[in-house]
Amino acid sequence: QVQLLESGGGLVQAGGSLRLSCVASGSISSFNVMGWYRQAPGNQRELVATASTGGITSYTDSVKGRFTISRDNAKNMVYLQMNSLKPEDTAVYYCTYKTTARNFWGQGTQVTVSS
Repeated sequence: QVQLLESGGGLVQAGGSLRLSCVASGSISSFNVMGWYRQAPGNQRELVATASTGGITSYTDSVKGRFTISRDNAKNMVYLQMNSLKPEDTAVYYCTYKTTARNFWGQGTQVTVSS
């Protein structure tokens, strides 16, 4: 099992910044992909960004140039630096941990961007 604990959500005005953090614990594989999804009310959960242990990153188009994902493999942590936030970024953000055989989710952290 892998446990994920997110932190860093909150309320921010449009144009502001927030940094989300997630730490993984438990049976951590040497190769994994950690990332962030989000779900706004009435919407499906969508991928925001991912980062592999090898440093490969990917982003959904709507956050490119504004969000940066990074990770500290030694600490089993992944971060999401969110700049130039928009009201449409409002959602519950979920940390994920994936290998070829397993997929785990955190409990989620609320991000609210006011206009």
